[in-house]
Amino acid sequence: MFDIGALELVLIGVVALLVVGPERLPKLARTAGLWAGHARRAFLSVKAEIDREIKSEELKEILREQAASNPLDQIIEADGELSAKAKTGKAAMSGDKPEPAGRDTAGDPP
Repeated sequence: MFDIGALELVLIGVVALLVVGPERLPKLARTAGLWAGHARRAFLSVKAEIDREIKSEELKEILREQAASNPLDQIIEADGELSAKAKTGKAAMSGDKPEPAGRDTAGDPP
């Protein structure tokens, strides 16, 4: 991210040693490390939250598109049309007239 090399780290360490002194340098390094850890965790937390929101929005958009196209209703309608065509096709091939729905023909003579 900052592209700091080994030479730059050594230079920062020497300057810190001269400014702070050898007695307080370990405590300062520990404190700086803790702050860097806190900052990194906060950054990763924000990044994860943004990623979750983006995925959530993408899923909502997919659901909206699927609800708009409603493929299940189209499949059911197509299946109903195919069943009706199949029944009329069978009746036409056998020469029989299709029976009206709801009529009981069990007692009728042939």
